[in-house]
Amino acid sequence: MARNDPKRAAPLGELERSIMEILWQAAAPLSAYDLQDRLPDAGDGSRPRAATTVLTVLSRLERKGFVQRDRAFRPHRYRAAASREEHMANLMHEVLGSSDDRTAVLERFVGQVSPEEAQTLRRLLGGS
Repeated sequence: MARNDPKRAAPLGELERSIMEILWQAAAPLSAYDLQDRLPDAGDGSRPRAATTVLTVLSRLERKGFVQRDRAFRPHRYRAAASREEHMANLMHEVLGSSDDRTAVLERFVGQVSPEEAQTLRRLLGGS
């Protein structure tokens, strides 16, 4: 997949994950300042993250295809390009795609799911 393809499952750093969690939960697009206010403290007693830091991370997330920027507003507003569920499914698909033995990976995965999850998989695959 291309580097800027939003369906590509790129790894996320800690701050990127925190920002994505906020965007996935948000009911509407958010500015960098909104995100700055909602980010948890770094936990080391330091100052809150600077708006420029948040903007830099948003720029990286945009390049990776995780966020979309609405330039019609000042300050710009950001939203997740895909849902959390789509992102997780892409990660799972990427792991499968990188394996030499997809069947073995699937067997181990299925062997570790709960009975409820197994029932859901059977239902989704059309086998009740």
